[in-house]
Amino acid sequence: MDSFKLTQYSHGSGCGCKIAPADLEKILATHRSTRTAEQLLIGNNSNDDAAVWDIGNGQALISTVDFFLPVVDDAFDFGRIAAANALSDVYAMGGKPVFANVVLGWPIEKLPAELATEVLNGARNICEKVNVAIAGGHSINSSDPIFGLSVNGFANVGHIKRNNTARSGDFLYLTKPLGIGVLSTAIKRGVAHSGHIQEVVELMCSLNTIGEKLGAQKWVHSMTDITGFGLLGHLTEMAEGSNLTAQLRFNDVPLLSCLDEYLKLNTIPDNTYRNWNAYEKKVSGLTDMKAFQVLNDPQTSGGLLISVAAEHAQEADELFAAEGVHAVCIGQFVPEGVYSIEVIL
Repeated sequence: MDSFKLTQYSHGSGCGCKIAPADLEKILATHRSTRTAEQLLIGNNSNDDAAVWDIGNGQALISTVDFFLPVVDDAFDFGRIAAANALSDVYAMGGKPVFANVVLGWPIEKLPAELATEVLNGARNICEKVNVAIAGGHSINSSDPIFGLSVNGFANVGHIKRNNTARSGDFLYLTKPLGIGVLSTAIKRGVAHSGHIQEVVELMCSLNTIGEKLGAQKWVHSMTDITGFGLLGHLTEMAEGSNLTAQLRFNDVPLLSCLDEYLKLNTIPDNTYRNWNAYEKKVSGLTDMKAFQVLNDPQTSGGLLISVAAEHAQEADELFAAEGVHAVCIGQFVPEGVYSIEVIL
């Protein structure tokens, strides 16, 4: 099975294969959620991470689906990463995932069925770590290998965190380093070192479980996770939705330790440029090439982006430390200005 390198059977890698933001906006322009029922607390009007349905008694159902093309060559790791990425959407809403259904597309004529089994094994490995049951799913014979999960979870209605409710003065935290898209492209091109591959795989497999505990904190005002639209894209959604401007300190943004080596090799995902084309008019101060490449880099199973009341920063730091999460304060929200994001180099 080692002779099959999954990234060579896909035209994109992980969340980097997302439809470009500008194209997605055209697709969804006339298909935003309508409030057909009072129970629909969150639909797709705010580009949030999951849909939320009020099931009564103060409880909410969180439902999401996420799938993509291979981001790594190893089938087991592909399954692990895809599962961690899908579960993250529920954690980003402040909830707890409880069960999932598989989404599988497999090119049976190109890749053996046993490899698909390994993908499923990887997903199950991750889900079992957090007691999430894989209940069922759906599969098709497709031209590319596709895998992901439809995840359902629960939360107290008062614990739900949206991506558009940050407040002026809030500190902005990020829980994982950037550069995943650059390393994923290096893997696809066959130039990534084995040690660096293992480093980025484990980063993508690390779960954003702290999101559930952050949901219970009133001083957490807004939250989302960083995926295919890059830090700038997801931060723009948070800032615009909250009618604020985010001041982003690039020198404080955590990066993969090996990132510079691959930036020199120019292993830049195509979606880096597509992301920038969608958000460039909303960003000021991005005059440095490295910052451009990093801040627009599409992440797969990236970290949480968290808006925290400034007066509770110490409590946030203590919670991150207690949970073993290396969260970094990378900026602050200020009253709305001309731009959604002001990059400070």
